[in-house]
Amino acid sequence: MRAAVLGAVNEGLRIEELEDPEPRAGEVALDVAACGVCHTDLHVMKGEVAFPTPCVLGHEVAGTIATLGPGVEGLEVGQRVACSFIMPCGTCRHCVRGHEDLCEVFFSYNRLRGVLYDGETRLRRPDGTPISMYSMGGLAERCVVPATDVFPVPDELALTDAAILGCSVFTGVGAVRNAADLRPGETVAIVAVGGVGTNLVQLASAFGARQVIAIDVVDSKLDLARRLGATHTINSTEEDAVERVRELTGGRGVDVAFEALGHAATVETAMQITDDGGRVVLVGIAAVGTTAAMDITRVVRRKLEVRGSYGGRARTDMPLVLDLVARGKVSTDQLITRRVGLEQADEAYRALARGEIVGRAVVEM
Repeated sequence: MRAAVLGAVNEGLRIEELEDPEPRAGEVALDVAACGVCHTDLHVMKGEVAFPTPCVLGHEVAGTIATLGPGVEGLEVGQRVACSFIMPCGTCRHCVRGHEDLCEVFFSYNRLRGVLYDGETRLRRPDGTPISMYSMGGLAERCVVPATDVFPVPDELALTDAAILGCSVFTGVGAVRNAADLRPGETVAIVAVGGVGTNLVQLASAFGARQVIAIDVVDSKLDLARRLGATHTINSTEEDAVERVRELTGGRGVDVAFEALGHAATVETAMQITDDGGRVVLVGIAAVGTTAAMDITRVVRRKLEVRGSYGGRARTDMPLVLDLVARGKVSTDQLITRRVGLEQADEAYRALARGEIVGRAVVEM
């Protein structure tokens, strides 16, 4: 099969021929239809997040089942499916209590070592060189995924559109539903409306927020946020975001502020625009070691809550994601603004790094 391989940090992606991966017990092999282009992959490419190389990135996929590994039940060859980037083991202490977004096996095996849960990768070059897998290694024509992370896609949804569900939409649901515990009638602000932030906009609206304020520095991103349900938009290069949010909320600030970029300045903005007793939900991934300032006294006296949110809970949140899309509560066609082939994957990530991607780009196989 063909795959986009990152040979080393800052080398870019190169197309290589790899051996077709085969599933083992409890796993599924997919013929990939499309893979989303996510900023988290870019962090790995730039060395901001440590990960072993050579590797295949891509953690937001949809495709058809090619092969079932031993012991897999309830799925069929040829079935259309999507996967979340967090691939739960289903048996660790966090998974058994319903917190699959903290799956210890996923983080210790996949995120630290680039392997699946028997300690080995499924990807190899023809000469036998092992290739690490970032999640399932979806920037390839075929990938292998634990069966705990495979979810049927409704017939009315194109597989190439379904690819973005497993990270950008899935992460948004995890943040809005689980971390923020958003309640109908609350007010919300999203600081940075890129691939994940735009989903936070439409999901906050779907979950009943009465006011959804989108903040960014790019007008085209704010325009998309408005189409997806933002009641107000703020370009923070043209006006003071903190003052404007206070004005829009009667001087109080919002009940929930989401930060979706992972920069110190935007985290601090999110802290400043949150009302007394409100929640600040940090979603954006930053380079390791990045810190942000916090007014400790205000956090204590005003009872602010700061919550981290990394993805969602696959076996409960992915079915909800698919249901929201099927019922028209979540749009995919407006989110996908660029489609490229596998040969153009590296350029898609370069465009992402330059801030040129509005919404989400996908790599179609």
